Amino acid sequence: MERARISLLTICGLEELDGHSDARVSHVLSILDPDWPDPEGFKSWERHHRLLLRFHDIVDPIDGQMLPEREHVAEILRFADALEADADEREDGHLLIHCHMGISRSTAAMTMLLAQAYPDEPEDAIVARLTEIRPQAWPNLRMIGFADEILGRDGRLGAAVSRLHARQMERQPKLADVFRRLGRAREVETALALA
Repeated sequence: MERARISLLTICGLEELDGHSDARVSHVLSILDPDWPDPEGFKSWERHHRLLLRFHDIVDPIDGQMLPEREHVAEILRFADALEADADEREDGHLLIHCHMGISRSTAAMTMLLAQAYPDEPEDAIVARLTEIRPQAWPNLRMIGFADEILGRDGRLGAAVSRLHARQMERQPKLADVFRRLGRAREVETALALA
């Protein structure tokens, strides 16, 4: 992300965090379920700036679960301003975004941060950048919808993400059933309508 002098971008899941402890990560965005304990490993990492958000990885209401809301997305986008302000004595920085699996909430966050950092870049190019970082990406469409509104992209970011979902299902047809079982049928149906 040019504005913040962040030259390394990483997305991962919880099981991968330890592998990044020596990667000179300067900024961390953690997205966890509301009742999940904070990973202990961060205490041993070198000094870094961190934002922790808590909500479930859902796109429609499910009893007992917390939806990602517009304010969560706004907070992620404000984190980009902190990235720029915190670009201290380093020549560059390393942003790591993680959620539980490194597939949905974290990739949605990276998508919106890329869209904010490169406001003139077409949405499909942003999604292509995302898949270079995390090939298995399946961004949470509810989060992307809020980012679309806030960034004034008029639904184009969501459409690009739905096209990515369609490509992911084309490569791995079982994903449709997996995401339907997870209560994410709306994402599947939206993507299938594009096929």
